[in-house]
Amino acid sequence: MGKTTAEFIALNAAVLTVSDSHDVASDSSGDYLREALAEAGHRVTGHALVQDNRYRIRAVVSSWIASDDVQVVIINGGTGFNSKNSTPEALSPLFDREIAGFGELFRMISFEEIGSSTLQSRAIAGMANQTLIFAVPGSTGACRSAWEGIIKDQLDARTRPCNFVSHLKKP
Repeated sequence: MGKTTAEFIALNAAVLTVSDSHDVASDSSGDYLREALAEAGHRVTGHALVQDNRYRIRAVVSSWIASDDVQVVIINGGTGFNSKNSTPEALSPLFDREIAGFGELFRMISFEEIGSSTLQSRAIAGMANQTLIFAVPGSTGACRSAWEGIIKDQLDARTRPCNFVSHLKKP
């Protein structure tokens, strides 16, 4: 992956944790994502934790999509194959365009770490109202894999041959 001498552009991002078992104090995955965004030079303009309920997830994400101040949303949790997991179902109706390659690439990276169990990951991404949305599994390890292997570079305007920065709304 190449970088150019183009200027870094700090983005406004929000992080949503979907969990029936964690609260704000025990949300290590959400903490990791917020810290990684800040360390990369981005601004965390929102964060929330909701139970795994497609309508609650959709309500929070919809408000961020509608906001002029949020360009990127990263969701952790609720992407597994368990019947209680509903993040993909919550997000799919919101997408103007799905980024199919994200789930494929995440599972490829994850395969190296957890083998064929990655088949049960329903990590997805898409664009809605010029807002980039990533949904990854809730474990901190999966969040780290997604951030380091995909998301970090795609939020960097210097990444070549392409990245998502030019597709995002201007705050």
